[in-house]
Amino acid sequence: MPASSGNGAVTRSTLRQQIADALRDEVLAGRLQPGQEFTVKEIAEQYGVSATPVREALVDLSAQGLLDADQHRGFRVHEYSVDDFRGMIEARGLVIEGMFLALTAGRPNAVRPDDPRAAAVVAGVRRRGEEAQRAAAAGDLTVLIGYDLRFWRELGACFGNPYLADFLHRLRVQTWVCAVQHLRRLTDLRGELWACHTELVDALIDRDNDTARAIIAAYNAHSLTLIERLASG
Repeated sequence: MPASSGNGAVTRSTLRQQIADALRDEVLAGRLQPGQEFTVKEIAEQYGVSATPVREALVDLSAQGLLDADQHRGFRVHEYSVDDFRGMIEARGLVIEGMFLALTAGRPNAVRPDDPRAAAVVAGVRRRGEEAQRAAAAGDLTVLIGYDLRFWRELGACFGNPYLADFLHRLRVQTWVCAVQHLRRLTDLRGELWACHTELVDALIDRDNDTARAIIAAYNAHSLTLIERLASG
């Protein structure tokens, strides 16, 4: 029986995820533009690693909808349309509504107000929201995206359904990738970006689902109106 290669497998898996995360951040930062092409070899040379974890990372990002694979030319950053963005917003709303329903139904794994863990969990989510709001107010898109993704990931976990939370995270990454290509054309984003994270947390703490739903509806309408306006001109 061959010797175990556990440590090597873990190292490669970690490297694969690190490369995938780094490339995702490059797309979100606008340094990798929609339609931009590259090869496994180019990325491997850029990061100074072997081709295998790079290829695995690129396949992972393709499965997430961020890259397109071309058998002969390598990979390219996926180009999303405004229609894609509309579909993402609709899907995002449906997933969040599913979370509200799970919370209302008293899902066992959801964070309950009387749970000893609740205060710490909610405080952490609220801190992410505060940081996201500050970044939005300052028009700092890169910082906003990082905190916003963490905010929604941690908030989603509170609803007790990891499948919905994972799907919502994937949708949020995709919507940001789609939005970034338009938002980064503006020289000043102050006043343009949604910044009601803590209001949403407060509504959920108060179990005021009607207000929470209204905040989400306003957020979705704001996002769609902004991107449609930027895309048209």
